[in-house]
Amino acid sequence: MGLSRLAALHGVATSYSPSPDVTVSVPDDTVIAVLAALGVDAGTPADVRKCLAAAESRSRLLPPTVVVWAGEPLPSALAGLPPGSTVTVEPEPSDSSGHPAGRPPAPLSMRARAAGPAPGAPAGSPAPGSPAADAPGTAPGETAETAEGVVPPRGDEAAAPAPPAWWIPPPHGVHRIHVRTPDNRRATATLVAAPPRVPQPPERTHGFLVQLYSLLSARSWGMGDLGDLTDLAVWAGRSVGSGFVQVNPLHAAVPGKPTDPSPYRPSSRRFPDPVHLHVESIPEYGHVRDRATLDDLRQDAAALSEAVLNKGALIDRDAVWELKRQALELVVRVPLTPGRRADYCDFLAEQGQALEDHALWCALAEVHGPDWHTWPEALRDPRSPGTARARSELLDRVDFHCRLAWLTAGQLAAAQRAAEDAGMGVGIVHDLAVGVHPAGADTWSQQEAFAHGMSVGAPPDAFNARGQDWGLPPWRPDVLAATGYAAYRGLLRGLLAHAGALRIDHVMGLFRLWWVPEGRPPTDGTYVAYDAEAMLAVLVLEAHRARTAVVGEDLGTVAPGVREALARRGVLGTSVLWFERDWEGDGRPLAPEKWRRDCLATATTHDLPSTAARLTGDHVALRHRLGLLTRSLEEELTEDATDTAEWLALLARLRMLPEGDGDEEAAVRAVHRFLRRTPARMTGVWLPDTVGDRRPQNLPGTWDQYPNWRLPIADPEGHPVTLEEITASPRLHALMEVLRPRKPHTAPPGERRP
Repeated sequence: MGLSRLAALHGVATSYSPSPDVTVSVPDDTVIAVLAALGVDAGTPADVRKCLAAAESRSRLLPPTVVVWAGEPLPSALAGLPPGSTVTVEPEPSDSSGHPAGRPPAPLSMRARAAGPAPGAPAGSPAPGSPAADAPGTAPGETAETAEGVVPPRGDEAAAPAPPAWWIPPPHGVHRIHVRTPDNRRATATLVAAPPRVPQPPERTHGFLVQLYSLLSARSWGMGDLGDLTDLAVWAGRSVGSGFVQVNPLHAAVPGKPTDPSPYRPSSRRFPDPVHLHVESIPEYGHVRDRATLDDLRQDAAALSEAVLNKGALIDRDAVWELKRQALELVVRVPLTPGRRADYCDFLAEQGQALEDHALWCALAEVHGPDWHTWPEALRDPRSPGTARARSELLDRVDFHCRLAWLTAGQLAAAQRAAEDAGMGVGIVHDLAVGVHPAGADTWSQQEAFAHGMSVGAPPDAFNARGQDWGLPPWRPDVLAATGYAAYRGLLRGLLAHAGALRIDHVMGLFRLWWVPEGRPPTDGTYVAYDAEAMLAVLVLEAHRARTAVVGEDLGTVAPGVREALARRGVLGTSVLWFERDWEGDGRPLAPEKWRRDCLATATTHDLPSTAARLTGDHVALRHRLGLLTRSLEEELTEDATDTAEWLALLARLRMLPEGDGDEEAAVRAVHRFLRRTPARMTGVWLPDTVGDRRPQNLPGTWDQYPNWRLPIADPEGHPVTLEEITASPRLHALMEVLRPRKPHTAPPGERRP
């Protein structure tokens, strides 16, 4: 009982429910190991009693981080302050756009008063925001973590009472709040003041989903790059009326031979990978004097592309980077013009210590290898004297990697500007991976923020009885709260700087993550809760500052209340056609009018079969060849064919398949015609679907058995196709025609020209 209570106080679950009617107990050894990773010693019963007594005896006037939502009731931590308490808010400095900068404004001083019943409330009603008005231990608008998941706040928030009269709302931002009670108790905390919702995308828009590396053009250096992304966005916006292009995470990868090709296991999520640079677009490129070397490198790059496009070779990220690195070494020797130098200096000042740490890790990795755990002991601490000496010795290499970060950020910004200029209402949708590589730059420079000896994964479920271990160390929720979510804020600010929208992989991780102790199977993991109110508030605040929409990938096991909490804050969900069924009714495909409005609707993702493969059953045959099926081939094919037939029958009943059965291209168009009929705000088209590609980009559960993350987009026969061929494809244009909104014959009233 003591261990369970101690675990609950630290957000560690001692049981979980893989399905509504099943509860599984977490092994005590797992709970003890997870508590240890949070700095809590529960190794013996005596240790448990000691830690429990210490935890329960602590009385905090304020939690480390407090959240207030604009126009909503105060959290109980503030609403429940003793009357007469003085409250002082020190607002963060901000520039005209709301970003932190400049001189801080004057503090806001106020005095808490006893709260009365809300206007119109029945006699005897508890005061809004008082502990009696809240669920036990839960502030208004907050979520309570339970063994079953997340309990949504009660009541209609649209009708929620306003904050009390004594409260002076601070500007949106991350501030410091100081409280002194009449009996002279004092407390200081971080105050996150957030708008109620993230910005929303245009009412209805469609766009492409693509893994950027797979999108080779005639000018690529062996893999797709930011020049190709810009070209795709401009063409899509101008030629087919698309509103966005969503790409895979462009985070910096861990260098190595071979480099881990997965974009979802990066070295750093804070900075982009310069392998995505379009080298010829760098202004200094044209002034390199050693043209012969550049020409040789371009010929080698053309050979790489030729091998991928016409000789069956896989995309070789390491070979691409080696050529680009050599070219970039020449480019950075060209002196910057005064204007370019000023821009670079501003970038260095804006990024500060975070960029310096990242660049130093890159420089040290060139000398000592990509796993900082194996470096000389003095270099394992980013703040040690030995590391400071190494920084001085490697100053040129540190500047090289800083320069690459600046150049990449510049091309990311150019891609977004080009998308907007092409008429896109959203632009580039960037992707945030759920975590980072344990040996990479982020875990080295932010060691205190990560739970060492732990890995993020997923519990056993109906689809994977063994659970999953993703090999990504999780953030410590206690450190995040104690530091005012500084690491999280910095991460989001960097990603949103050049984004039209942000996709968050496994968005349920804002609420809880499945932690797996090192050396143990995923079945021996447990859930650890995060302060979802704070995580959401920071997300909403940074998205508001950047004026970007947010899409959460909420597929798979989702705890009760999570989707509702996300929707309340304007975070769109993700709906994949094949998974949208009436699960609470007859289990049949969900009619288009019953789909949720606030989502990105699509037919597939990078982890799922292409639409053509799904319709033909090719994906089952592929998994059979690789030995991944858990049942006989006949059983799998029968179930898959039944599932597909139900969807095709619905499409036929809705008159979306006029060509009848047996026409694969027509069926793909019908699927997207269906998606367009749903109320979804955003409709995503998997770019490989437009040319009939049958191969998945990633096949979960495989490593060497399948070339994950290394395939170019291909036609139905598996022959790679270039960006130029894709955009000229009749199949693509026929598909996109079904998504093009029908223009009225006459302009609506008020929009007609005189």
